[in-house]
Amino acid sequence: MHFNPYPFEKLRNLLSECQPQKTGINLSIGEPAFESPGCVVDAIKTHASSIRYYPSVQNELLQAQQAFVAKRFCVDICDKEIVPTFGSREVLFNFPHFLCLSRKLKSNKATIAFPNPFYQIYEGVQIANNANVIYMPLTNENNFKPSLSREDLARVDIVILNSPNNPTGQALSIDELKQWVRWALEYDVVVINDECYSEIYEGMPTASILEASILESPNERFKNIFAINSLSKRLSVPGLRSGFIAGDGEVLQEYKVFRNYVGISMPLVLQQASIIAWREEKYANYIRGKFAANLALAREIFPDCSVFPYAFYLWLPIHSQEQTNDSIDEDFVKELFVRTGHKVLPGSYLGREGAGKGFVRIALTQEEQTMRDVLVEIRAVYDDFICKK
Repeated sequence: MHFNPYPFEKLRNLLSECQPQKTGINLSIGEPAFESPGCVVDAIKTHASSIRYYPSVQNELLQAQQAFVAKRFCVDICDKEIVPTFGSREVLFNFPHFLCLSRKLKSNKATIAFPNPFYQIYEGVQIANNANVIYMPLTNENNFKPSLSREDLARVDIVILNSPNNPTGQALSIDELKQWVRWALEYDVVVINDECYSEIYEGMPTASILEASILESPNERFKNIFAINSLSKRLSVPGLRSGFIAGDGEVLQEYKVFRNYVGISMPLVLQQASIIAWREEKYANYIRGKFAANLALAREIFPDCSVFPYAFYLWLPIHSQEQTNDSIDEDFVKELFVRTGHKVLPGSYLGREGAGKGFVRIALTQEEQTMRDVLVEIRAVYDDFICKK
């Protein structure tokens, strides 16, 4: 079993011998620079002494997450249709692993499909289970939206979607999500949507696959359908590690038992803070406004680039059709780092089989004025780089 290095490890190696001319900002990672809400921090302080107890899932946390889903997506879910998780990364890894162990597969080993480029945890679970992989390319030609052929649908066991998408910022419409629900039922495929960025948007909010399942009658009880979400981006609390998986209750009841053996439990102090956080609306709107302003800045400074009104990444092409340099995204990242000290991520580090090559991912995670200054500097390097090529 061989796991590929994480993108940030590859970035450190790429830049290890570069000498930046000044100190810059790290825009390679999706970590918001905004303060966490005081009410959540205060809750951690208030309940710190609860670390003396073994944790068990608090009903109030379940209720807070159910209320969030009901208010945000107009979907009512019962207790057995939701499981609180320790953020989103752990469940994105161990839930497909559970499915590979417990589900009747279509062949002698599992087949997992996910977008390409992708969040690397998807590949991790595929490797950990020695599963076959089907990459769903995200390109300009398909408007950065994933798809599968009928032949692929017939052999795939698990599909992982990511809408809104990291790194492209694209999102699937409710009709497109309904199509995935139809395929889940027709081909007996488990479809998981990673909705970690659902709360970052300009204007109209994005849809959940849970909504699509309700609308795609007769799937009101989410057969084969799951959504994963977290608080990290919504409230600028990635260190809180509070998330959930919601969907098919029959499967989730068995998954809860599996989790007991895995030993992943959220400490009571974090559960109490999470209860406050999942109910917090005012600060979520405040954070959303900051990201929306940064998306607008990216669109202003890079008007020729598609900047979708979701998530908080600028997926910046740094090539033209005539340019075929395999390392062009790495070359740009190094030049940018040397001239400005700013770190961004080569797109090729997020994909396989050439996906992501010729793009860089820029996290729009700073305060507005800082973000403007940084993007102006990146634009200047970008213009010089493209002219040289």
